[in-house]
Amino acid sequence: METAANKIKNFFNQTSVNKNFKKAGPGRKLNDDASTSSTPNPKGKQKKPSDIYVPVKRDDLTNEAKKARDAAIKRLNIKQNASGPLNISLKAIKEQARRELEQQNDKSELESSVSNLNITPENLVAEKYSVDGVFFRCPLVSDEILPKKEWKVKIKAFLYEQMTSDPGLTACLIIKNCNVIDKAEDCIETLKKYLTNIISNPTETKYQRIRMSNRIFSDKVSNVEGAMEFMKAAGFKEVIVNDDTFLEWSSEYPLEMLIQLCEALDLCEVIPLEIDRNIKVLLPSQAETVLLPQDFFRLSKEEILNEQKAKTSAIEDAQILKTKAMREREQERYVNRFKYTLIRIRFPDGLYLQGTFGVNENLSNVFEFVMESLEYENSEFSLISPDGSKFSNEDSEKSLSTLRLVPNSVLKFSYENESKQLQDYLKQDFLMLIQSM
Repeated sequence: METAANKIKNFFNQTSVNKNFKKAGPGRKLNDDASTSSTPNPKGKQKKPSDIYVPVKRDDLTNEAKKARDAAIKRLNIKQNASGPLNISLKAIKEQARRELEQQNDKSELESSVSNLNITPENLVAEKYSVDGVFFRCPLVSDEILPKKEWKVKIKAFLYEQMTSDPGLTACLIIKNCNVIDKAEDCIETLKKYLTNIISNPTETKYQRIRMSNRIFSDKVSNVEGAMEFMKAAGFKEVIVNDDTFLEWSSEYPLEMLIQLCEALDLCEVIPLEIDRNIKVLLPSQAETVLLPQDFFRLSKEEILNEQKAKTSAIEDAQILKTKAMREREQERYVNRFKYTLIRIRFPDGLYLQGTFGVNENLSNVFEFVMESLEYENSEFSLISPDGSKFSNEDSEKSLSTLRLVPNSVLKFSYENESKQLQDYLKQDFLMLIQSM
């Protein structure tokens, strides 16, 4: 098993690779075959339509898909243990979905290009949200799935646990991850200057001693979490000279180690969190409304309510004829209120697949999410936007916010070409994620 210290070293190594990474060859579209993506289309070979997703052939789920699926099943099992087992057969699920779909088809279409959120003081404190919250995974630390606030605490504790095994690299990560970004960046620049002065002038004693009462040191180093640990790891010790306190660098400290620590300051990054899709499978009746928790918003509850009141008081402004540019700016402001979006995929059998995405993720991530849930993973399919048009390959590299699929949206699933004859959609593991009948 990989130790925590090795994980930290590998994290820095991977960051170094990413920073030096220049070009990986020409890009390819979702429906390009990996073996022929760099060669022209042979004569006589019919190209696939650009709005059909042709998945990459593979034998098994990705590790991310397995983790997301297992996490969803684990959450379901916890709920079942608390409320008693669910006696639901796959046949009963499909039959219930069919009946609800028939009832739903008798009503007007429920979806819109961006579902409107009814934001009121009452539903902001409602308990039954469409999703429990926004959850994340952090492979560097553990396999747990937690909210971001809990991860911040856990990452900090994890890093301090590693101080004894690799204090220099760990201190770099503490500076970057346990302080606000501006404060961390200023500290890193100051530390790099201290180290490069010594590296460039190893015999100059004036660079080897730093007065701790110095304003720059006090503002940008001593009050930054992890900075003093870094200085100690870089060979500095606290000394008192003429009743004044200094940090003094020992010339016995290997200069090569100082160079490595200086490089580590350049390479250190915020430890990434991966959004957990928080997979749910819904019956038509369960997908009729959308109520998002506070985690999805950039604004606080009070800011949302104040904005809602301002809208109400200025309702007459809505009667003013607006130019296209005005409407686009208004839509942009609306989209920018959200950090995450809830995407639902509606299948022809009436079931919905639901997942959480960051607003800056690309549509290709949604295609991958859908593909990994399908009974026939290598089938060709399309996703249809709320306005009825199929997404193209050009759309696949656009962000969900650019495509206005924020803060929530319903996309329709459709098999294409030879796959049209298929009747089953979701894997049985996913069907068992139905919460209740």
